[in-house]
Amino acid sequence: MADAAPDDTVLDATGLLCPLPVLKARRALRDVPPGGVLEVLATDPGAAKDFEHFCHTTGCELLLASENDGVLRFRLRKPA
Repeated sequence: MADAAPDDTVLDATGLLCPLPVLKARRALRDVPPGGVLEVLATDPGAAKDFEHFCHTTGCELLLASENDGVLRFRLRKPA
């Protein structure tokens, strides 16, 4: 799994069940500058649909949704 870029904010939500990964991502985005990227790591399989919906409702751009060894990785760009 590739590392996050140096300027990215990373949120480790592994081990948390939905809706906690999305709720924590919403809170973490407050500290991300406009146009910045938040990378979220999660293990709950339901997080994939939750983050698609989250991006649709918040205007974030889902740059990446991937899975590696049971860890889901989402890269979200905050609207500028």
